[in-house]
Amino acid sequence: MFKKILIANRGEIALRVLRAARELGVRTVAAYSEIDESSLPVLLADEAVCIGPAAARGSYLNVRNLLSAALVTGCEAIHPGYGFLSENAEFAQKCEEHNLVFIGPRPDTIRRIGDKASARALALEAGVPLTPGSGALSDLDAARAYADEIGYPVILKASAGGGGRGMRVVQSPTDLERQFVAASEEARGAFGNPEMYLEKYLEEPKHVEIQVFGDGDGNVVHFFDRDCSIQRRYQKVLEEAPSILDPELRTRIADAAVALARHIRYRGAGTVEFLVDKNGEPYFSEMNTRIQVEHPATEMITRFDLVQEQFRIAAGAPLSVAQEDVRVEGHAIEVRVNAEDPDRGFRPSAGTVTDVHWPGGPGIRVDSHVYAGYRIPPTYDSLIAKILAWAPTREEAIARMERALRETVIEGVATTIPFHLRVLDNAFYRRGAVYTNFIARRMT
Repeated sequence: MFKKILIANRGEIALRVLRAARELGVRTVAAYSEIDESSLPVLLADEAVCIGPAAARGSYLNVRNLLSAALVTGCEAIHPGYGFLSENAEFAQKCEEHNLVFIGPRPDTIRRIGDKASARALALEAGVPLTPGSGALSDLDAARAYADEIGYPVILKASAGGGGRGMRVVQSPTDLERQFVAASEEARGAFGNPEMYLEKYLEEPKHVEIQVFGDGDGNVVHFFDRDCSIQRRYQKVLEEAPSILDPELRTRIADAAVALARHIRYRGAGTVEFLVDKNGEPYFSEMNTRIQVEHPATEMITRFDLVQEQFRIAAGAPLSVAQEDVRVEGHAIEVRVNAEDPDRGFRPSAGTVTDVHWPGGPGIRVDSHVYAGYRIPPTYDSLIAKILAWAPTREEAIARMERALRETVIEGVATTIPFHLRVLDNAFYRRGAVYTNFIARRMT
């Protein structure tokens, strides 16, 4: 196991990595921007190094500064968390060139599966079901020709992207040019690459993902599934595990995810995402080559520490469990608590948290870097906490989550907790009629 690692991230995921490292006896160095000097990961880490100004471009996206921080402090490895440089193949490559272990997949794997058009080709080779879709599109004329071939509606996606950026649903040929230009410009700004591809748009699917782990030699284990259908502007806001699926369909999706991971000899934690249409047919969407925001939901139903497994695999150990050892127990729900005002169009609500009280009791978990007196900066993503509830059944988990959210006190900033309570009280949600258009169709 490593003796010391650099945490190249911030907020709750930096704290999550720090806790996993400490339980493994690994010393931590927190990389932080000027505005994050008083953040909890910085206060709790064994060492901390300022890597630049508040703007992510000069700090958490600054490869040179992150590598320098790791080398100066004698780190052996870097954990990228999620977001920022976690799926950046060039960063992973630079880590290797400087004899630092990147706690994640190999650079070439990130490059091949991170490009969405390339990922579709790999999925096809592995026998994974795909929606009709194009390869990389060089220009608008190519997009127009392919859309005409497969029929509208279609969805444009950024080849180098994720997280909803560079995505546009196109309902008709007259709308294609405007949406193509807007999506490619957004992709250029977010990822430095304007290249697009398109797929047939599924009108009302479920979003189901499979958590996988590989050792890099073709051995792969899955940790079952999560339902991430409740989304706003393609951003997940509430997840649960396992999904409400027919057992045979769950097995089909899990087997497809494992087949893809084996095909590319995947190393570390990854998530293979699928859209399931109204007829129960699954289609590959993308693969994320990192730990996911929603990974705690899987940890709660499998009783397995996924972040510690990332450390073990990166250090060269074999997978610590076989597939038959991974079992699902009960049901878990995770809500993302954002510093946003849901009554004002989810407007960001930066500022000082004057008081905070987190919920407790049986089956409750809170992952958060927030404390009373902490100032939430306006510079980064608005996620401030993840609250999870586990119970033997989905119905009990819903009741437990409602209780936990009503116990939670966060003063000084607006949060999305009232919105989550409305979701949990929704009759369609309670009976599992949840699709990616749930918020637009059932919450307005």
